[in-house]
Amino acid sequence: MTLETDLLLDRRRLKRRLVFWRVLSVLIVVAAVLAGLRSAGLEPGEAHIARVSVTGLITEDRKLTEAINDLATDTSVRAVIVSIDSPGGSVAGGESLHDAIARVAKAKPLVAVMRGTAASAGYMVAVPADRIFAREATLTGSIGVLLETPEFSGLLDKLGIGTERVRSGPLKDEPSLIRPLSPEGKQVLQGLVNDMYDQFVGMVAAGRHMDADKVRSLADGRPYTGRQALSLGLVDAIGGEREARAWLASAKGISTDLPVEDVSTEGFARSALSGALAPMFQEIWKTLVSQSVSLDGAWAVWQRSGH
Repeated sequence: MTLETDLLLDRRRLKRRLVFWRVLSVLIVVAAVLAGLRSAGLEPGEAHIARVSVTGLITEDRKLTEAINDLATDTSVRAVIVSIDSPGGSVAGGESLHDAIARVAKAKPLVAVMRGTAASAGYMVAVPADRIFAREATLTGSIGVLLETPEFSGLLDKLGIGTERVRSGPLKDEPSLIRPLSPEGKQVLQGLVNDMYDQFVGMVAAGRHMDADKVRSLADGRPYTGRQALSLGLVDAIGGEREARAWLASAKGISTDLPVEDVSTEGFARSALSGALAPMFQEIWKTLVSQSVSLDGAWAVWQRSGH
């Protein structure tokens, strides 16, 4: 054989080895994923309890809202735990989560578990729950709406900076950063706040089965501890997720043996790598890399062009 023929045959053998190792690596990863899901009790389609975490500042979150909506029709979800640790956020963001949670609560058992803080919009998302649990020291309540804006006209005057305005209507620039709020502007903004406040009160009254006037007497913006909120009827019991699961078992017949799966808006691969399956994937990676000296194709399986 000529040298070129030998090189061609070697290249073909190398390609076959590359294909073999690519296929083997994919099979290893798939097997690892399935094994991880089984060990975590999270096989696709297996009955479980879904945990929705609402943390930090609440804003409009389309992905989370859609993920919550999907729980209502997911036959593998037997119940839902909404875990809250939030000081609140935008009214619209709280409303979207509230409405999604309310839809799920109509379809299957749903409990809310308040952690350190579940105030304002953080309380709003809890009220559709069948039962609300809070720690004695949880800060909750703070039912109300706030709208504020800074105003720098005094500073601009001191600096000798003037401003001009051209507007289509007398209220178009209300509120403004560069001039005080006019009486008419303040009246309009107060009307907006009052309307959103009435919506908030209505959500609490409906979710807690309370008279709207009773809610208004509690909704002056102040926060309550979990223990205070319990005495006022804003929460149902003192406790955390353990107590919530016990209640689901006794009141709704939801087995305490069911695994709990966190609802995620991330892709599966990212969630798996950042969760319980991370050590498993790391071991697979180490195994493949350790063979790269003697098995040319193993390293090439994971190599990315441009890296």
